[in-house]
Parts: sequence; C-alpha cells; structure tokens
Amino acid sequence: MPRKTLADTLAARESIYVNCGHPMCCKSTKLDIQALIDRLGRDHGSMHDDLVGLFVCSNCKAAGRDRRQVFFTCIPDYEGQQRARNRDWKPTFEKR
Repeated sequence: MPRKTLADTLAARESIYVNCGHPMCCKSTKLDIQALIDRLGRDHGSMHDDLVGLFVCSNCKAAGRDRRQVFFTCIPDYEGQQRARNRDWKPTFEKR
C-alpha cells in the first residue's frame, strides 16, 4: 500500500491537528504542513506512526504532568470538494 506523504497532504489541502492525550489538557494545535516539509522533507510520511514521535505537549511538560501520547486529526478540504462538486451545477427553474 502506498504511503501518504506530507507532499500529498499539502497537495490535497488537508489540515492536520495534533492533540494532547492527557485528560487534564486536551490541547489541540493546527500543524503547518509546509514547515514540516521544510524540516522533514516532502517524502516524509504524514500518517500517525510517521509523526507521533515528533511531538510532545508543551503545556503538559511545563505543568509537570506525565507524558501522554499525542494523536492526530486530519480534516479534508471540504470547501474545495464542494466547489469541485458544484462547478458544473446550474439551477433550473422548472415546475415539477
């Protein structure tokens, strides 16, 4: 199965959020995909297993909480999908 890369994520205009797994925190931060590409390269994977080791919650670290695993939320480009879907749509004013 082909691996999804950061370049694929950027091209699809998807948003990725990293979320803290600690129940006292639950901080969520939107990732800058282009900054990740600049740091890790275009061919670096963008799936959970590829990214999980790179992130630690700074709020929990500052508060002295135990380290919990982070998780990720990927949000597709719904607006772009809707725009593509409705591109050829023309209203009709016929009576049924």
